[in-house]
Amino acid sequence: MSPASTGASTTVDAVSAVPASDSAADSRMTPGGPGYRRMSLALFLAGVATFALLYSTQALLPLISGEFGVAASEASWTVAAATGGLALFVLPMSALSERYGRRTVMTASLAVAVSVGLLVPFAPSIGALVVLRAVQGAALAGLPASAQAYLAEEVRPRALVTAIGLFVAGNSVGGMSGRVITGWVAQEWGWRIAVGVIGVLAVACAIAFRLLLPTPKHFKAGSLRPRVLLGTVRDHLGNPLLRRLYAIGALFMTVFGGVYTVIGYRLTGAPFGLPQGIIGSIFLVYLVGTVSASTAGRLVGRLGRRGALYLAGGTTATGLLLSLAPALPLVLLGLVLITAGFFAGHAVASSAVSKTAVHGRAQASALYQSTYYVGSSVGSTAGAMAFHADGWGGTVGVGLLAVVGVVTITVLGTRAARVEARRALVAGAH
Repeated sequence: MSPASTGASTTVDAVSAVPASDSAADSRMTPGGPGYRRMSLALFLAGVATFALLYSTQALLPLISGEFGVAASEASWTVAAATGGLALFVLPMSALSERYGRRTVMTASLAVAVSVGLLVPFAPSIGALVVLRAVQGAALAGLPASAQAYLAEEVRPRALVTAIGLFVAGNSVGGMSGRVITGWVAQEWGWRIAVGVIGVLAVACAIAFRLLLPTPKHFKAGSLRPRVLLGTVRDHLGNPLLRRLYAIGALFMTVFGGVYTVIGYRLTGAPFGLPQGIIGSIFLVYLVGTVSASTAGRLVGRLGRRGALYLAGGTTATGLLLSLAPALPLVLLGLVLITAGFFAGHAVASSAVSKTAVHGRAQASALYQSTYYVGSSVGSTAGAMAFHADGWGGTVGVGLLAVVGVVTITVLGTRAARVEARRALVAGAH
């Protein structure tokens, strides 16, 4: 695929094309090859644990509000603190993974996160709960960037989008199972028991992850010197394509964070009045995200990266508008479309980051994850505030503004690619 069709630079495309004949690249994992299934399952389970823990309180916010006597905007901090902690620590954790290895950092991160997860049910106040969630988010920061860097190093480039899509699919399953389980458990035994059950589930996923993940074969230790790290970060932020991808990931997550933080409040109120267990089951629509994320590679193959992003943005916007209807079936259809569009867009953007970065892949992925989870924190807080001020329509308005941002950035990328293509033609003519 040419630079004109992808928006990537000629240099990046050349680097991506080289490994086909490189002997080191030939030993990388590929679908059907040795270790690929174990690797896929291990990272799938890591994704399940990450999202189940990260959003374990999201479906329970009405119950948390009731117990502590706080408004939706205050209870939403139990989500925003976790995603904010992850956003703040993902870059330092990625630096540790460059020095000590992807598998080591991922294992340590999961160990700390699941330990904190077992303490969350005993939080005596909303303040203590927010602090524990922030620590948990910071611990989980070692997972996303390290996982993407591991895949970029251990999987052949042609299979990278599919492999990352499977990891993102694990995120969707974790998010879904965490919310469905907590919904039904909380209905019978309260929110504290519900988050405790998620903690135990995450422990099982963490153990299986460590046993299954193959030993890295292509990792080369980097430097922990701040000067080197800052230089790498500066290089990535100086790349216009990476900047666009970071912004797109953040905007998609702004939509998703806002919608799923507030949806429980909307469905417990008029005209729906649904019980907690049913509201938890609403998150079964995450299965749609599992499918859309895992098929992102084929979507890019047919439409190109920008075409896939346009489709994801349009699908998300359609879902937001449908969710305004007062009829429950239309609200559910809206959630299905929002979820499908979000996970497809996230898988496309995050895999493009891994392909574009030719060095410091963990830092490139970390910057994406950092902006991505900043988007989640902003979406959770802004969506809840908009809901408090103007109801569900306010939350949808925040989401639509974010989708407009995605489309605008993608259009700018299209124009930049055309200018670059014309320059390449002129240079070739001379």
